[in-house]
Amino acid sequence: MKLKILVGTMTSTADYVAQAIQMDCADLVSDIEVQLMDGLDISVFDAEKAKDAIYLICSSTYGSGDVPDNARALYESLSAQPQFLGHVRYGVIALGDRTYMQTFCFGGKKFDERLQDLGAQRIGEVWCHDASSGTMPETEGTEWCRQWLAEALEATASHPVAA
Repeated sequence: MKLKILVGTMTSTADYVAQAIQMDCADLVSDIEVQLMDGLDISVFDAEKAKDAIYLICSSTYGSGDVPDNARALYESLSAQPQFLGHVRYGVIALGDRTYMQTFCFGGKKFDERLQDLGAQRIGEVWCHDASSGTMPETEGTEWCRQWLAEALEATASHPVAA
C-alpha cells in the first residue's frame, strides 16, 4: 500500500506537516510520497495511479477560505474535468485559523466536498488544525495520521476497491 500526500500550501506549513508524516509513519506504510499540488490536475487520481494507494490531502487555507495558489489548478480541474472517482480512498488534513471562523479550514474542506461529489471515499473525519491554538501542526498532524492510517489500512484490507 502506498500513501500519496498531496500538498496545497502558501507558506510551506502544509508541506512541513506532510514531511513530518512521511518521516514518522514509515513504520506503518513503506511507501510514502509527498507531492506538492503545483501543476497537478484530476489525472493524479487516475485508476492506474490510484491502484494500491491511499491519498491524503494536506491543505492550508488562504485568503477568504480559498485553496492555496499551488492547489488551484488541481481543485478547479475537479469541476472542469469531472469524472467518477469511486476507486479513490482519501483523508484530509485541513489547516486554518479559527480567528477566521466563517472560513476556518476551508482549503481542505473544499477538496473534501468536491472529492465526495465525484464519488471518492473518505476514510475517517477531516482533521482540522487551528493555527491560533499555539500547538504545532506537524506534531498533532502526525499523531492524527498514525491513527487515521491504521483505520485506512484496515478499511482497504477488508474492503478492497475495484479500480
